[in-house]
Amino acid sequence: MRRASTPANRASVPGAADADSAPAPKATTPKKSAPKTPAPKTPAAKSPAARTPAAKSPAARSPRTAAPARTTPAAKAAAPSAPARAKRAPAAKTPSRAVAVATTPVEQPAPEPVAEPAVPREIVLAIRGLRKRFDSTIAVAGIDLDVYAGSFFGVVGPNGAGKTTTLSMITGLLRPDAGSVTVHGADVWGDPVTAKRNMGVLPDRLRLFDRLTGAQLLYYSGVLRGLDRDTVVARTADLANAFGFEDALDRLVTDYSAGMTKKVALAAALIHSPRLLVLDEPFESVDPVSAANVTAILKRYVAAGGTVVLSSHSMDLIQRICDYVAVVVDGAVLDTGTMAKVRGDKTLEERFVELAGGRTDTEGMEWLHTFSA
Repeated sequence: MRRASTPANRASVPGAADADSAPAPKATTPKKSAPKTPAPKTPAAKSPAARTPAAKSPAARSPRTAAPARTTPAAKAAAPSAPARAKRAPAAKTPSRAVAVATTPVEQPAPEPVAEPAVPREIVLAIRGLRKRFDSTIAVAGIDLDVYAGSFFGVVGPNGAGKTTTLSMITGLLRPDAGSVTVHGADVWGDPVTAKRNMGVLPDRLRLFDRLTGAQLLYYSGVLRGLDRDTVVARTADLANAFGFEDALDRLVTDYSAGMTKKVALAAALIHSPRLLVLDEPFESVDPVSAANVTAILKRYVAAGGTVVLSSHSMDLIQRICDYVAVVVDGAVLDTGTMAKVRGDKTLEERFVELAGGRTDTEGMEWLHTFSA
């Protein structure tokens, strides 16, 4: 217990006078320290004060312990999730997979060939219902033929079949009893000048001015077709060199051999460069070398767009150089078309014999084997 302070005691103590002016301190009794009890720990997450936007931010959390951020429905509507975007965007495929698909070869069935539409060809020579009669003999009994531009057309038939008669009517040398012939649209008998201007003719029975020299005959033929002198002279030299009678140009035609006469007549038919050549037995009496030269000239002429119609008894020759053929028997066409169509799987000679017939039995005539003394 403290003793009560008296004025005497305060006087004996230095600074007591001053202490009297200050308020006296309150008497306090020492208190026993109560045992400290730990304050209850409340989870920070459950505390409303701890729930701040910074705590929810993914950046405030470490990568290992951060939980997925919660989003509101409005945020979900504004920002679609990554998987949803991947489903909607077709470009999400990996480039390597796309390249692999593009470079993987896929076997496709071979496409079937498509037939191209046939291109109509120009008809140079059109023959319709051609007929010719000599007294009681029917030479041509209604022939219909179409000859296309740029073709080599052969006419074959036995003797007396009407080949020469048909070609003579085509060229305007013989008037038909019925029917029509047009050359490049010009009627041979209705417009003969235009039709004959487009033709070159080598007839079977040569009608030449044989009292002229070869050079004079070719000059006359060229001028008659409307060519000027210089053109005629130049073409005469070219033709004579090609057919091999340049050394005979100054000789009279009457002195020519049969083969030479045939060649100068063919040169006269070619000198004006016609669109259509009509040749009746052009290789008759012509030697093999000259025939080869003539064939080469005619092939080049056809390749350039010219058209050749020729008759011949040589089936092998017709088969070699012609792409179209007509088989004429007794004044009628028994078969016509491309060489392959008419021949079939036979030679042209075999097919001709099959169509024309006329083969007789060769048995007998044993007397031919006895030989006369």
